[in-house]
Amino acid sequence: GKMIPDKAPKEDVFHAGGDLKKEAHVPNFEKYKELYLKSIEHPDEFWGDIAKDFYWKSKHTGQFMDYNFDVTKGEIYIKCMEGATTNICYNVLDCNVHERRLGDKVAFYWEGNEPGDEMTVTYRELLQQVCQFANVLKSQGVKKGDRVSIYMPMVVELVVAMLACVRIGAVHSIVFAGFSAESLCERILDSQCSLLITADGFYRGDKLINLKVIADDALQKCRDRLLLSVCLSVCVWFRQVPWNPEVDQCWLSLLSGVSEECEPEWCDSEDPLFILYTSGSTGKPKGVLHTIGGYMLYVATTFKLVFDYHPDDVYWCTADIGWITGHSYITYGPLANGATSVLFEGLPTYPDVSRMWEIVDKYQVTKFYTAPTAIRLLMKYGSEPVQKYKRDSLKVLGTVGEPINPEAWQWYYSVVGEKRCPVVDTFWQTETGGHVLTPLPAATPMKPGSATFPFFGVVPAILNESGEELEGPSEGYLVFKQPWPGVMRTVYGNHQRFETTYFEQFPGYYVTGDGCRRDKDGYYWITGRIDDMLNVSGHLLSTAEVESALVEHEAVVEAAVVSRPHPVKGESLYCFVTLTDGVSFSRTLEAQLKKQVREKIGAIATPDFIQNAPGLPKTRSGKIMRRVLRKIARNERDLGDVSTLADSSVIELLFQNRCCGAV
Repeated sequence: GKMIPDKAPKEDVFHAGGDLKKEAHVPNFEKYKELYLKSIEHPDEFWGDIAKDFYWKSKHTGQFMDYNFDVTKGEIYIKCMEGATTNICYNVLDCNVHERRLGDKVAFYWEGNEPGDEMTVTYRELLQQVCQFANVLKSQGVKKGDRVSIYMPMVVELVVAMLACVRIGAVHSIVFAGFSAESLCERILDSQCSLLITADGFYRGDKLINLKVIADDALQKCRDRLLLSVCLSVCVWFRQVPWNPEVDQCWLSLLSGVSEECEPEWCDSEDPLFILYTSGSTGKPKGVLHTIGGYMLYVATTFKLVFDYHPDDVYWCTADIGWITGHSYITYGPLANGATSVLFEGLPTYPDVSRMWEIVDKYQVTKFYTAPTAIRLLMKYGSEPVQKYKRDSLKVLGTVGEPINPEAWQWYYSVVGEKRCPVVDTFWQTETGGHVLTPLPAATPMKPGSATFPFFGVVPAILNESGEELEGPSEGYLVFKQPWPGVMRTVYGNHQRFETTYFEQFPGYYVTGDGCRRDKDGYYWITGRIDDMLNVSGHLLSTAEVESALVEHEAVVEAAVVSRPHPVKGESLYCFVTLTDGVSFSRTLEAQLKKQVREKIGAIATPDFIQNAPGLPKTRSGKIMRRVLRKIARNERDLGDVSTLADSSVIELLFQNRCCGAV
């Protein structure tokens, strides 16, 4: 019970909820504590009760959960309900349509980029479309265990494509539509995908993204690297685009005359469900692998309890399905609960900065989940654009992607929620599958900026650098002591990297890579990444990946990338580049370097600042001292101990060369 306090704190906290206190699934702190202790002391019983709400073709044979987190005792593994067979598509669609009689209930209100561009899809219609496309995939030779790459905008067809894959036991690998051809190619090759599903293009605000052109470029890069013809079928619609009949096939043409019935493929609980790539500190993205049974249980339960879901809710998560938030809390979690969701293609500021609140009123959204980046962006325009709309349907507000600063939390709580909606500030990762530290509406009092307490089944600890657990108020490495059903199982094709990244530093623990502080009341506060990673607008980026893109330019011999606080994005990229002898730094070169990073990784990784660095601060062994570079990027002269620097004279030169605008 040391992971949570004995009593809920009464000072410096916010109590909100209104009617939620009468209706909530977890109505108060004492109930939360009782359930939490049951979930960690008797996880088989706790999760076993939840599993009864789902359809299993056959029951599991061994332990409910079996695992090893200690690399000194053998291979790391996590298994949940091994031997049980099910199909997640069957659970989120067929069961809702045929058993729960939700066929006519709206699954998604699709809201396009342009106001007025809209569509409604019911559970029955979604099931029919998924079965049809599943049959299309089978006709293309896709079978159980095959990997399918999906590179699409936020359209209903994206949900159809991913559910069609899992219906036939195929493994989807979704690539965010903002990534470059190089990034798409790398992910296709790493997961050995046999098929690519994409679109001709889409508008993001007033900007046209030619997705098919980028996809074609990615496929050519695949062919060049493999030195053979990679035959991938591309399904597109709407506009005139480059077309290769030997490779490309049209979505609508393929669907013509196809049956709307498709028997699901029954899969083991531990069979792969999807691969989703996240940046790694080495620069090479990691293919995070989630499996079927445990992930289904975990995202369904976190969605239900964290958002206090009720059948008449209209839920809206503004994330992109290309990220884990969209997988867990647009597709699988809401659909597993029979929820109605808004699926939004556009931007929060297009065509004006009131767009989000217009949509909230239009669909009478009750539960709203967005990123601190979006909140900070809209804060800049004040309260008037928000107060143009009523927002009286809102009951719960959520944040995701990065820690929210207290100022943004207060604005969100006071202006958007009018001090009547609980704010659930959720901490989790691609690797965790779902929320691991989070408030629960009306059950856990809130502190602005705190991820509050662990979710059911999650056992956090804070370690010092020696790997010793710290008690009471403390700060150090955030780790978890045992698995929960939704945690990742491996890095696709590289289990050694899985063990090295998450379990080697502190044997016996899952290491998050994040720093954390626990206060006197037992609340957890995420303090940021400990490894060489950046969190830009809620997206995790590897400094090594950006550095690698920069040094590919012929003018750059060395690069170092650090984070710098940004008022909207949370963190921004500040890059130091050492140039080849005889090359001068110029605006033209700066523009070329930014373009190179965009093309190699994607627009989200575009550097905010690039500074000419004739030399970099290094130790005598040649290691770059990034701690010093972070201080220079922030114009902080208190550098701490620099006695290990090989050449301290570079420091003053770097301060003098700081970028204009980097105040």
